[in-house]
Amino acid sequence: MSANPSTPTPQMLRRASLSSVLSFLRTSTIVTISDVMEATGLARATAISVCEEIMERGWITELENQREFGGYLKGRPARRFVLNKDAGYVVGLDVGIAKVTAVVSNLRGEIIGRASRHFRGVQITADNRIPGADISPRERISVIDRTACDALQRAGVDPGAVLAVSAGIAAPVGRNGDVLATQPFWALLDVGLKSALKDLRGWTVLLANDGNLAALGERWRGSAVGVDDVVVILASERFGSGVIDDGRLLHGCGGAAGELAFLKQVEGVGDTFGIALMARTWAAEALVGNDHTLLREHSVEALEAEHVFAAASQGDAVGLRILERLADRMARVIGAVATIHNPELVVIGGAVAKSAGALLGPIAERLPEFTATPPRLAVSPLGDSVVTMGAVRSALDFVEKETLDIELRNS
Repeated sequence: MSANPSTPTPQMLRRASLSSVLSFLRTSTIVTISDVMEATGLARATAISVCEEIMERGWITELENQREFGGYLKGRPARRFVLNKDAGYVVGLDVGIAKVTAVVSNLRGEIIGRASRHFRGVQITADNRIPGADISPRERISVIDRTACDALQRAGVDPGAVLAVSAGIAAPVGRNGDVLATQPFWALLDVGLKSALKDLRGWTVLLANDGNLAALGERWRGSAVGVDDVVVILASERFGSGVIDDGRLLHGCGGAAGELAFLKQVEGVGDTFGIALMARTWAAEALVGNDHTLLREHSVEALEAEHVFAAASQGDAVGLRILERLADRMARVIGAVATIHNPELVVIGGAVAKSAGALLGPIAERLPEFTATPPRLAVSPLGDSVVTMGAVRSALDFVEKETLDIELRNS
């Protein structure tokens, strides 16, 4: 009689034991064999054998025995183990149309290196021109590669120690990692990054939409920790979003579940330009007139959204007027998103988040005009790191899932 295919084999049971012990160690500090037994239900002999195998593979290390840590078993000090957080590293990338940012993390999710570079001559303005259209895929890949290597150098990490790279781009990305390049702007970011970095560095590259990664980062270490229904809106230059519904990230069949192009049809919005871009645009328009304003301390070319928020905080009439317009615009955006997804929480993220707290009160006052289900509002404490934080989480998720099939270089 043939074996039941659903019956676990010894190899499957061993793999399950290894995986459960590794999962426990990732979320713990120093553990003993007794801790492992209690957390996983394994017998002592199995727990010892599994820990020794994981240690041989290089994923954990054994600490020296000390009386104050773990006590004694039959007169002998308890064995103590800890995750080898430097067994390998991951890289998180935020690849925008104008610049790329790279961060390096150890296996504990601790950021140990960071670097940014701008793409040549890209300026984002409130018109229909597609910025950066003259930059070739080869040039974009070169800038991305140099930025990642800069971050690794600052972290003191050899490129060969990278276990995975996760890159967020401002375009929809399907579950299989293919870019949905049906729009000219999205097509600019479809540069073959996965295969290019594999060829250049040997890295495994995961590609994802930047809004989706922002949602992962926010739920991991931002304002949405513990929230199962949340929308994170990247609101700086152009609007994009990531949606988590009942704890699951929504993708859609082509990866476009969080796209906000429909805002072009929303009354009082009409496009996907974000808070920072519109603040600059409206401030520049104000300077053409004769209004007395603190914004005249800056040239039109040097104006930033932060200058508008700073002027408003000092009671500047022009700055306050722009903030009113921004709040109305954001209330309409969030109202539309809340009507579609009905989240518990909407988080405003991106580089503008540091200043956007001033908008929360006015937005909340207006929201009932635009949705019957107003969510709670927050700004991201992660600022312009929200996408790279999500990229790190994505890369760590991959490494944790594939741990038993990854051969460490120094193991």
